[in-house]
Amino acid sequence: MSDRCHRPYAAEAPDFSCVSRRHFIGSSAALAGLFTATKFGRSEEVVSDQPVPLKPIGRGKGIFPGRVVWAHDPGVVEWKGPDDGRWWEGNHVKQDRVNQMMDHAVCRLTGANAVKEAWDKLFRHLNTTRNGVAQGYQPGQKIAIKPNWVGMIFRENVVDPETYRFIRRENYMNTSPQMILALLRQLVDEVGVKPADITICDTLAYLVHEYYDILHAHYKDVQYVDYAGKFGRIKVEASDVPLYWSARPRGVAQDVIPKCFAEADYLINFANFKAHSGAGVTLCAKNHYGSLIRWPVQENYYDMHPHCFSNTPRIYRPLVDLMGHAHLGGKTVLYLIDGLFSGVHPRDPVPQKMHIPPMEDQWSCSLFASQDPVAIDSVAFDFLYAEGTPFPRKGGVDDYLHEAALADKPPSGTFYDPNHPEPTERLTSLGVHEHWNNPREKKYSRNLGADEGIELVTVTL
Repeated sequence: MSDRCHRPYAAEAPDFSCVSRRHFIGSSAALAGLFTATKFGRSEEVVSDQPVPLKPIGRGKGIFPGRVVWAHDPGVVEWKGPDDGRWWEGNHVKQDRVNQMMDHAVCRLTGANAVKEAWDKLFRHLNTTRNGVAQGYQPGQKIAIKPNWVGMIFRENVVDPETYRFIRRENYMNTSPQMILALLRQLVDEVGVKPADITICDTLAYLVHEYYDILHAHYKDVQYVDYAGKFGRIKVEASDVPLYWSARPRGVAQDVIPKCFAEADYLINFANFKAHSGAGVTLCAKNHYGSLIRWPVQENYYDMHPHCFSNTPRIYRPLVDLMGHAHLGGKTVLYLIDGLFSGVHPRDPVPQKMHIPPMEDQWSCSLFASQDPVAIDSVAFDFLYAEGTPFPRKGGVDDYLHEAALADKPPSGTFYDPNHPEPTERLTSLGVHEHWNNPREKKYSRNLGADEGIELVTVTL
C-alpha cells in the first residue's frame, strides 16, 4: 500500500492581509456594479451583484458532504510564458509535483491515509449512494475520463485535421496531459485498473499529437476517443441512451450519450479553471458540453447557449440536466478541476496569471477535487469572481448552481428530469452551493463550525 499521502503539508492557506493593487482596482470597479466588456468586437454592459456569503442551499454530497480540496503548489510550474516555448513541453510542468498534488487531493477528500484506500472509499461511496451496495472497484469495470479539450475543438481551425498538429493556440488552457498522467498513475498503479479499461474522451476535440504522444508514451493501451478517430485514436460513437432536456423542446433532434460513456461503469469529470465570456465560468458542469455527439449549437438540435448564457436569474438551466443525467453525473466518482493555469475562454489564447492571494501575479498552480459537483463549481466560481474580471460577475452566472442545488424544487419551477421523455422522476438536490466569507480567508460554513454548507480543505505544497 502506498504511503505517498503522508508527506507534510500546510493545513491552511497563509493569512494574506492585503491583495495586489491591480486586484483591488478590479474588485472595486466590479462592486460599483457595472463593467463594459468586449465580446466578439462589440461592447456590452455587464451587471454584477456581489454574492451573499455563507448562505448554503441544497444538500452536500460526498463522504464528507460538501468537501472540496484545493491543492496549491507554486513550484509545480516553471514556465515564463509563450517566449519560453509551450507550457506542456519538457519540464515546464513538474510531473512529480503534479503527482503529489493529486495524491494529497484524493486523500484529503476521503480522509484516507493512502491513495489506494482513498479510491476504495470513492468507489464504495458512489456504489452505496446509487445502488445501495458498498462495493469497491471490480476488475473489468470501465472508467471514462472527460477532460476539457476545447482548445482542440474541431470547428475552430486550431488543429489541422490532416496532420493532428496544432495550428494555433498551442498554449491554451486545456486539461493538461500532466494532470491526466497523475490520475492515470493512481488508477493503474494503485487501484489496479487495466489501461484498456480506461477511456479518455472529449467528443468535440481532435486529440493532437502534442498531447497524445505524452499520454501514449506512458499508457499506450488506454482508449483515446476523439472527434475523428485518426492516427490510432478511436472515433466517438453514439449510443442509444437518450438525454432529454427538461425544457421539453419540440421539433429538435434527439440528443444521446456517447457510447464510451454509456458503457462505462464510472466517470471522472476533469474540467478546467476558466472564466467564460458567454457563460461567465466554465467548470465541471459546462465540461459536459463535450459529452454529447454534436456541436452545442448544431442546427436541428436544442441550442444550449441561450439558457446557459442568460443573465436572467431563476430560469431553466440546461447544465442541470447534464449534471443530473444517469450516465453523466450519475456515474461520476470524482470531480476534478485542473487549475495549473487560468484565463478567459475564448478570449485568451494563452494562460493569464492570477492576482488574488496566494497567487499574487503568478500562475494559478492549483488542483480542485470533490465528490460534490455543485460545491466544486461554487468554490472555483468564488476564485474567478474574486479575480475581478467582468465575465464571472455578470448577472445570473451562478444561477445554474442555485438550480442544481435545489433541483428538487428549483427557483425556476422547472421539473428537472433528463432521464425520461416526459417529466417522470424529478432530480433531487445535486449538491450544496454557497459563497465564501471573503477572498482572503476563503472560509465556508463548515469551515466555521456549521453542520451544513461547503468545507474547503486547503493543501499548500
